Amino acid sequence: MNYLITGANRGLGYYLAEAALKQGHQVFATKRSDEGQLTQLQEKYSDQLTIVTFDVQNEEAIKQVAEQLKQENVKLDVIVNNAAILNEREKTIEELDIEKSARALDINVLGPLRVVKHFLPLIEKRDTASIVNISSDSGSLTNAYAGDYPYGISKAALNMFSEKLQAYLKEDGVQILSIHPGWMRTDMGGEAAALNPAESAEKILDLTLQKNRNQSKFTYMDTDGNPMDI
Repeated sequence: MNYLITGANRGLGYYLAEAALKQGHQVFATKRSDEGQLTQLQEKYSDQLTIVTFDVQNEEAIKQVAEQLKQENVKLDVIVNNAAILNEREKTIEELDIEKSARALDINVLGPLRVVKHFLPLIEKRDTASIVNISSDSGSLTNAYAGDYPYGISKAALNMFSEKLQAYLKEDGVQILSIHPGWMRTDMGGEAAALNPAESAEKILDLTLQKNRNQSKFTYMDTDGNPMDI
């Protein structure tokens, strides 16, 4: 299968790419800059891994990569929208920097929208295909809490984007998932986090391989496929 994974240069994105490569899949891994770990995978999986560079805020760059892959007759089975930022964490509503908040919304919501807009034509529209948006329990309306304003709002919006996609693609059989990956030991999650990101990545990969296809009405779930509180 062919995977497109955004934000694959570190954290969960890196481990998702590694897990897919280990299972023999072809991976198109995106990065925004040269910082990160992807070169380690390139050395080991040179025949399976294609590294592409674009910022999910740059629609023209996304469009150019999509057009290039289309010219090369590349078809995708899975798109994983992983690239995201977590900022303004400790700010009260009175202290929020609106420009920084807008940047989080741009990356975390409009970034996946841009990616799907331009790469959806490359998806094989059949029941083995998936679009995965990496969400968070911060996006739950039921369990909303004060703080993490840009991140929580953006993930709630991302969950709605997933529902919109599910409605749009329901006749094509494409599986749409909005996955809470758990609190992981990454740059974003911190060293105190409970989970190894490699474990979360393996479970997410299983969901994309549809070993237990989503039976819920909604797309929002954890890495075991259990529905999350909307």
